[in-house]
Amino acid sequence: MTRTPVHTVSSAPEGSRDTLKALEAKFGEVLNIHGAMAHAPAVLESYAAIQRVLEEHTHFDRLTREAIALAVATVDECSYCQAAHTAGGKAAGLSEQQTVDIRRGVEADPKLAALLAVVREQTGSVGNVDDSTWQAALDAGWSDVELTETSAVVALNLFTNYFNHLVRTDLDLPAAPSL
Repeated sequence: MTRTPVHTVSSAPEGSRDTLKALEAKFGEVLNIHGAMAHAPAVLESYAAIQRVLEEHTHFDRLTREAIALAVATVDECSYCQAAHTAGGKAAGLSEQQTVDIRRGVEADPKLAALLAVVREQTGSVGNVDDSTWQAALDAGWSDVELTETSAVVALNLFTNYFNHLVRTDLDLPAAPSL
């Protein structure tokens, strides 16, 4: 059971209402993660700001950001984010099997596999990535700018994963397929 209230737009603190309303419009409903984040406006506003900056400025398309999110959620064992990014990945063009393969660490695309190897190491090793993993991603065609940007995409996903772990967000989405 979620440890904090899960707000609606009308029950949210004033500092969260506009952002929660915008997220409701984007997703068609107030998701439990957003409603719980709204309990502390600083949390919801931080999440929304990072999300907006990444959507506007990162070199990664939505499909790649969803693949990164799936990899991070799996390393971090966040079932809520695995579910959310399975749905998001499918909406971005991944098949359900591809979402499962990403979570298993078995990507068919060698370029994506090289990027996700960097992401998995960052997530599992407190931001550290071996030189050989970094170089393999460069060799696969990723730029040092893109590899640097993974830090921001990973940070956003760690933020949501840690939030879900902290407040024990109840799953309100279809669960990700079992591995």
